Amino acid sequence: MLVNLEYVYYVAAVFLIIIAGLSLKDTSNPKRMLTAVFWALFAISFAFGKLIPPMYMGIIVIVMAVIAGFGGVRPGKHKQVSDEERAASAAKYKNKLFLPILMIPLLTLIGATLLKDVTIGGLRLLDKSNVTLAALGVACVLAFIAGITLTKQKSIVPVKESRRLLDSIGWAAVLPQTLASLGALFSAAGVGKVIAELVGSSIPVDNRLLVVAAYSIGMAVFTMIMGNAFAAFPVMTAGIGLPLLVGMHGANPAVMSAIGMLSGYCGTLMTPMGANFNIVPAALLDLPKYSVIKAQVPTALILLAANIVLMYVLAF
Repeated sequence: MLVNLEYVYYVAAVFLIIIAGLSLKDTSNPKRMLTAVFWALFAISFAFGKLIPPMYMGIIVIVMAVIAGFGGVRPGKHKQVSDEERAASAAKYKNKLFLPILMIPLLTLIGATLLKDVTIGGLRLLDKSNVTLAALGVACVLAFIAGITLTKQKSIVPVKESRRLLDSIGWAAVLPQTLASLGALFSAAGVGKVIAELVGSSIPVDNRLLVVAAYSIGMAVFTMIMGNAFAAFPVMTAGIGLPLLVGMHGANPAVMSAIGMLSGYCGTLMTPMGANFNIVPAALLDLPKYSVIKAQVPTALILLAANIVLMYVLAF
C-alpha cells in the first residue's frame, strides 16, 4: 500500500524529535533536559513501537510517567507575535486562514469514503485496516503544506507553534494513547467478564431497555474513570455489548458500537481525567479549574439520555 499507518507514525515521530530538539535548545526552561527526554521517548514509541519488546516499551512508559510525575515536563519560552501583527495577518488573509483547518476533516472524509478502495499500480492507496487514520495522516500533511504555502512562512514556524501548544498541554498530550492502551490491558485482564457478571446479577438481562441503559451509562461512567472513551470501549463492549446486546438481544454491532462510543464521549465531558479536553482549555483561557466541566454536565446528561433512546430504537 502507498500510505501505511506506519508512515503516519514515522511522521509523528519526526515531529516529536524536532519538538524534543527545540526543548533542549531552550535555555530558559529549567527542566529542558527532562522535557526533551520526555518528548524523545514519546517519539521512540511512534517510530519503533513495533520493534521494541513489550517489556522495554513498558519501561519507556514508566520513565515517561516518572518524568511527568516529578514535574520534569515544563513549558519553555516562546516568541509571541504582537496583537497588531495578528490583526494585520488576519486582515490580509481573511477567511483563507480557515482553508488548512477545513482541509483536515474534508480530506479525511474523502479518503475514508471515496478513496478507500483505490489502487495505483496494483498497490492500495490507503491502509485498508486503518483507512480513516491513514487518511487523517495524509490530510494533516497536506494541510501543513497548504498552510505554509498560503502564509509563505518557513516550515519550522508551524512546528514551533505546535511546540508552544504542546508546552501548554504538557504531559497530558500522551493521555489518549496511554488510556487507549490501558483499556486494551483491562480487556485482556478480564475486567469485561467481571462487569458482565455484575450486570447479570444486578438487572434482569432479558429486559432490552435495561441492558441498553446499562451499556450506555456504563460507557459514560467508565470513561469518566479512565478519561477516554477508547479505554472504556473494549471493556464495556466485551462485558455487556457483545454478550448481552449482540448475543442475547440481536443488536446491530455497528450501530451499538457507534452509539456506545457517543455515550462514552458524554462521560468525557464530565471528568477531570479528560485533562486535555477539560482542564487544559480552562488553563489556557484563565478560567476556574473545573468551570468547563460544570458548563458541560447538563449537555452531557441530555446527550446520554438521547443516546440510550437512539440505541434502543436503532440497534434492533
